[in-house]
Amino acid sequence: MPHEEPLRVAVDLVILTLRDRQLSVLLVQRDEEPHRGRWALPGGFVTAQEDLEEAAQRVLADEASLGSQTVYLEQVRTFGKPDRDPRGRVVSVAFMALGANLPEPQRGEAVADARWWAVQDLGEIQLAFDHATVLEAAIDRARSKLEYTTLAVTFLEPEFTISQLRGVYEDVWGVTLDAGNFHRKATRSPGFIEEVGTRAHLTGGRPARLYRAGDGTSLNPPLMRQG
Repeated sequence: MPHEEPLRVAVDLVILTLRDRQLSVLLVQRDEEPHRGRWALPGGFVTAQEDLEEAAQRVLADEASLGSQTVYLEQVRTFGKPDRDPRGRVVSVAFMALGANLPEPQRGEAVADARWWAVQDLGEIQLAFDHATVLEAAIDRARSKLEYTTLAVTFLEPEFTISQLRGVYEDVWGVTLDAGNFHRKATRSPGFIEEVGTRAHLTGGRPARLYRAGDGTSLNPPLMRQG
């Protein structure tokens, strides 16, 4: 019988936030082979005592310096091409983690550097392994879920204005939305947002109403990118 190469399972995290109105992802610069010196998604192998989400939470704490309470975490998909990792047969489960105003990361083990990158600035960067494909899949998932779920509020502080909520959609989708049309759709979607009862004192205009996340998880009707 042919020798069967042992299979290892890893998790990779696509950690997204908005910084200076740009969709940004946290990347680490590898300090060891393979792909030493290249930028990569935070990740690590799953230990025998962990389930997948526990491993993802550990990577959040160790490589991204983020607590489990600061982000929304969701499994995206599994990547398992035989040649995706030169160290051997590695199957990776990708998670996306979304949060508001996430802090500067600290370097973990085997990491030369860690910082936020604007997604639009990654065109010339060759990421390690198949992480460009992993990143694309997670961003596509996040953009799609903004259409039919209340996920946009995870990019915001607990209290926000309608213009700040609209800004999330514009920044994640890379589009400009009609303010009046967006306001009407967002406030009429059951369970999406609810008024706090106070106003934000913004400069240059009258105070704007403050909202917070409602108790819903889906948008009906959805907020579509087109039409």
